[in-house]
Amino acid sequence: MELVRVWAATDVERAAGRFWSLVEERCPGLVPRREAEPLFAALGWLVCGGRHDDPAGRAALLTVLGRAYHRFGLLPARQEPVLDALTAVLARASAEPWTPRVAVAWSAARDRATTAMVRPVRRAGEGMTWVPGTVVGHQRPCDGVAILTVRPEYRLPYRPGQAVPVSSARLPGRWRWYSPANAPRPDGTIELHVRAVSEGLSGGRLSGLLVDGTRPGERLWFGPPAGAGLLLPDPPTHAELLLVAGGTGLAPLRALVEQLVEAGGRRVTLVVGSRTFTDLYDATSLDKLQCGHEWLTVVPAFSHDPTAEPAEVGDALTVALRYLRDDQEVYVCGPPAMIAGSRLRLRAAGVPDHRIHLADTFAG
Repeated sequence: MELVRVWAATDVERAAGRFWSLVEERCPGLVPRREAEPLFAALGWLVCGGRHDDPAGRAALLTVLGRAYHRFGLLPARQEPVLDALTAVLARASAEPWTPRVAVAWSAARDRATTAMVRPVRRAGEGMTWVPGTVVGHQRPCDGVAILTVRPEYRLPYRPGQAVPVSSARLPGRWRWYSPANAPRPDGTIELHVRAVSEGLSGGRLSGLLVDGTRPGERLWFGPPAGAGLLLPDPPTHAELLLVAGGTGLAPLRALVEQLVEAGGRRVTLVVGSRTFTDLYDATSLDKLQCGHEWLTVVPAFSHDPTAEPAEVGDALTVALRYLRDDQEVYVCGPPAMIAGSRLRLRAAGVPDHRIHLADTFAG
């Protein structure tokens, strides 16, 4: 807890400038100036507070840092000047006293962080590290859910169905996975669907900030896209699709539908699950898609709405199974509990494994 307090008492934006200066003195040209702040923030949070009880958030953080280490060549020996600079800056910049006890805790945490970075660096590929973006739109379609439109500084190279790590400048170093809800647009903007969860749960603080505390003009960071669980095959096939969304798991599946709009449609049934009609947060966009494309059928599924039609009653997968046909490819995205039970239920319904596509959890 001492290290968490040290980090919370640090002005990250100001400290990042000193961090870059120290790294530049020792290893000129190692880290570009504009990359110093996200690198400082990610490393600082990894050492000070990267929680092991938040596996998805930790995986997002390590994915981002793994790509940064790979790009800047920080392993094995060249990380030491960077970590030394991080240590020196935090010892001076934090308003929390750097006591002998803090120094001992820091040394142990730094060793653990160094070990934790080995595997992500080995897995990291080429490409972008992070992209800054500006929030240009923020809507609250229903209680606890926000739709954010963000314009990255340059185009983010993702494919529909993938997830990207996202961080807010107001919570430095904390990263969470979110899936863009749109296929790549000509203007490069990205739409994020975010549901606020309890602050005590994994990712709760960032999701709450994005839903309740973020406004147009604020800065977000995007990390390298990942995940292949929901990708459409390339080259495309003509198989019919059954898409099953729970809550904000709708986002990547809507992106797949938009991809099909551009590539030429095929028969698609999209089942969208929510508790009640008022929780169906993206109804207007879904209605426009369905009205504009006769090959798309959108089916709502309500788990707790007494006014729902009988055919719409049940969780998303229960309702979806009523629309299951031979030779469909089935894509499922939703809360972890929904994903965990989907494969067995689909197998029991006769869907072979090779036609089942589940969202990656990014928990490892």
